[in-house]
Amino acid sequence: MSDNGGSAVGLLSYETLVHAVAGAMGSVTAMTVFFPLDTAKSRLQVDEKRKSNSTPVILAEIAKEEGLLSLYRGWLPVISSLCCSNFVYFYTFNTLKKLAASGQGTSRPGKDLLMGVVSGVVNVILTTPMWVVNTRLKLQGAKFRNEDIQQTQYRGIFDAFSQIIANEGVGTLWNSVMPSLILVINPAVQFMIYEAMKRRAGNGGKKISSAEIFLIGAIAKAVATTATYPLQTVQAILRFGQHKGDGKGGVVGSLANIFSMLMARIKRYGVLGLYKGLEAKLLQTVLTAALMFVIYEKITAATFKVMGINKRLKQ
Repeated sequence: MSDNGGSAVGLLSYETLVHAVAGAMGSVTAMTVFFPLDTAKSRLQVDEKRKSNSTPVILAEIAKEEGLLSLYRGWLPVISSLCCSNFVYFYTFNTLKKLAASGQGTSRPGKDLLMGVVSGVVNVILTTPMWVVNTRLKLQGAKFRNEDIQQTQYRGIFDAFSQIIANEGVGTLWNSVMPSLILVINPAVQFMIYEAMKRRAGNGGKKISSAEIFLIGAIAKAVATTATYPLQTVQAILRFGQHKGDGKGGVVGSLANIFSMLMARIKRYGVLGLYKGLEAKLLQTVLTAALMFVIYEKITAATFKVMGINKRLKQ
């Protein structure tokens, strides 16, 4: 009896590990393909005085002023953070999904949303320091239009951690944690829509094609991103934390600070200012998420098939 229980636990751990590794590999591959779009998005969010809003124009300006390779500046820290972040998220989400499936009832959007929120909170608490460091490294050496932005001098990921802790305090590594916690609704909504659309597409045992997975992933991410984009802009500014004397780089971005930053942006640029860089963000996140889900589903299906586990991926 205890052997059977141990086997069940082992199977659960193995399956969730496969999902976590597949999610991490899918996100790393997809982000690498579309990384220049992430570079354009970061510049538009942080450098408020940059007049160009078109993604191709931004990419052309960066390549001309800083060199073609600058479009991939900060690739390693971003990929490292993304790999860890998606591993944690997919592992937590699929663990909760298996636990929910072992209980009463079937999968429902409400359940998926709750599991997504819990997974997001775990992910934010564990990985925010890596995202703070990668945002700074990604923008280091960039030519900003905004002269109030201070340049950093980090020699790599570990040096950045060391300098931030020594000069700004360990709490700075959790800058942006408040908007990040609020933004757990983004992947939660994304996974809720993705799981619901995937269940509908697979009704009656129908096999879901890669093209359908790509489209489902794109729609899910587009809805989630558009709904939460203003907070993502605040999150990027807080993570960067290099505006002179603006007081934005405290231990956490408090709700009051988040609200004041949103209102200040509206006052300066109008309501549409909250969505500056949305085009680049949608291009980057929608295409990245869609490709990531395709790779994720392919890896999990192939792995379970090779290991002889007769398991349908849709719950």
